[in-house]
Amino acid sequence: MPVKTVSSEEGTILTISVTGRFDITAHSDFIQAYKDKLGSVAKIVVDLAAVEYIDSSALGMLLILREKAGGGKSDISLLNCSPDVKRIIRTVHFDKMFHLG
Repeated sequence: MPVKTVSSEEGTILTISVTGRFDITAHSDFIQAYKDKLGSVAKIVVDLAAVEYIDSSALGMLLILREKAGGGKSDISLLNCSPDVKRIIRTVHFDKMFHLG
C-alpha cells in the first residue's frame, strides 16, 4: 500500500496520500510519512481518494497522527473519501475530530 507525502512550498501544509487498502500493513509507511515533518506544519491533509478499504487499525493510525500533530489543536483534513470510507468515518464520529471533505 503506497503512501506518498508532499509538503507545500512554504512547508506549512503536509499532504499524505494513501492508495489501496488502508490497514495494518500501512502502519510503518504511514508513520514514516509524517515522522520528522510536523515541526513547521500548520495543516495536514490526508488524501483518501485512492483508498478502497479502511479498517480499525487505520482509524487508530489517524488518531496517532492527530495526537502527534497537537491533539485537539491540530488542523487535519480527510479529503476525497469514497462513500464507504466516509460512512465509516462518520459512524465512529471522526468527523468531529477531523475536517471531512
